[in-house]
Amino acid sequence: MEVATVLVVVACMAAYVVWFTRLASGLRGPRVWPVVGSLPGLIQHSERMHEWISDNLRGTGGTYQTCICALPGLARRQGLVTVTCDPRNLEHVLKNRFDNYPKGPTWHAVFLDLLGDGIFNSDGDTWLFQRKTAALEFTTRTLRTAMSRWVGHSIHLRLLPILKESSAKSTTVDLQDLLLRLTFDNICGLAFGKDPETLAQGLPENAFATAFDRATEASLRRFIFPEFVWRFKKWLQVGMEATLSRSVAHVDCYLSAIIKARKLELRDGRNYDDLLSRFMKKGTYTDSFLQHVVLNFILAGRDTSSVALCWFFWLVTTHPAVEQRILLELAAVLGESRGSDPSAWLASPLEFEEIDRLVYLKAALSETLRLYPSVPEDSKYVMADDVLPDGTFVPAGSSVTYSIYSAGRMESVWGHDCLEYRPDRWLSPDGKRFEPHDSFKFVAFNAGPRVCLGKDLAYLQMKSIAAALLLRHRLRVAPGHRVEQKMSLTLFMKNGLRMDVQDRDLTAMADELRATQQAPEVVAPAKAVAVTA
Repeated sequence: MEVATVLVVVACMAAYVVWFTRLASGLRGPRVWPVVGSLPGLIQHSERMHEWISDNLRGTGGTYQTCICALPGLARRQGLVTVTCDPRNLEHVLKNRFDNYPKGPTWHAVFLDLLGDGIFNSDGDTWLFQRKTAALEFTTRTLRTAMSRWVGHSIHLRLLPILKESSAKSTTVDLQDLLLRLTFDNICGLAFGKDPETLAQGLPENAFATAFDRATEASLRRFIFPEFVWRFKKWLQVGMEATLSRSVAHVDCYLSAIIKARKLELRDGRNYDDLLSRFMKKGTYTDSFLQHVVLNFILAGRDTSSVALCWFFWLVTTHPAVEQRILLELAAVLGESRGSDPSAWLASPLEFEEIDRLVYLKAALSETLRLYPSVPEDSKYVMADDVLPDGTFVPAGSSVTYSIYSAGRMESVWGHDCLEYRPDRWLSPDGKRFEPHDSFKFVAFNAGPRVCLGKDLAYLQMKSIAAALLLRHRLRVAPGHRVEQKMSLTLFMKNGLRMDVQDRDLTAMADELRATQQAPEVVAPAKAVAVTA
């Protein structure tokens, strides 16, 4: 009996070795280990995850397949992951075969408690209805309203006084924290018409903002564990699952009170033009549905713009020629609209038309997003067997991860200078027009039917903030501060962004503008320098 058992075990092990050898030989990319698949590599390179994925993609021509569970029955389905940054594959997944690549059950389960069936956690008709309704929030008229009511207000009455005080006292600021607070206040205003004032003097802690942050972090933690593990912890109400439950309850209570008050206000004939009110006017929905609509847009609009701005300010401060060209463009635009007196440039927030003319600034922001996209990786679930344009077979039940971070760093797509920060690549040959690249090469705002609704608003907000800060202050990374990527679904800076703030001499800049106008040949393309962080 014992001999028979040993023989069975040996036979099973031999069969597994043969099966695993065939599996591993058919997979390109990082090394695959028995049982645990490529998880050891993921763990080993967790501190430089996005660079590691990019290295693998460069070595495999833009696409590779790996498995995170090397077991028969799972490795070629649920455990199989196709990783790609090939623009042809991205167009196929995000546009041409859109219906075959939904968010999928894993994503939906992870975020269900916080986001419900909101636009970023749903597919099909539920997603389509919310998208069509929300699209009305991002017209030119609403963008102008947002500019005057929320963005300009928060910049000039909150952010700038904090920076002015820092300059006067020669203290450093964590720009990442300030920008996160600023964009949170703005997106809450747009989403449900209420300003949480997290950027108020003294930087107070806001219970709703804190609960929302904790709920988001706890939801993301679910990706680390198999579903049965976090579901068991949820049933026991321990660890981050207990934190998630408490935080979601607080968020729900806060938004429920706002929704009830808004219903009464709309019934009394008061007019609101925020996202929440738009959905309320559209039909009769449960409070839970309305809460999830709002939360989905807060999640999308809060972190992405602020994170992009952090990387922008870091890049600009390390590329002085780019900073100089931005300043000269600002001076030229404001000189035409407000006159040559620099004090007039600072007298009031920039108007919509002035912001719209900042072509080089938009190019610098786009170049930032190419190298440091706010969402570096995203994934889709495969509904039915398919073949990608590059010939890669993807079976039903597997997943496709598209690396937005890698897509912006491929020499085959962007040329030999793909790792250099060069805003001119976004400009026409005469430097006067912004020329966008193909949306499947530059995927920072997603592409296809799910392309970011708030793209224009994001550019408007980022340009407004960047212009206001650079006009008034010289920002430099504080001595000893290390700029590193945080491994998260959003590309935060791991240690924040501590910066020294100094007042800028606009008189000298105005003089330089006049000299430049007399000798335009001195304004040359900024020298490109490769970036690492």
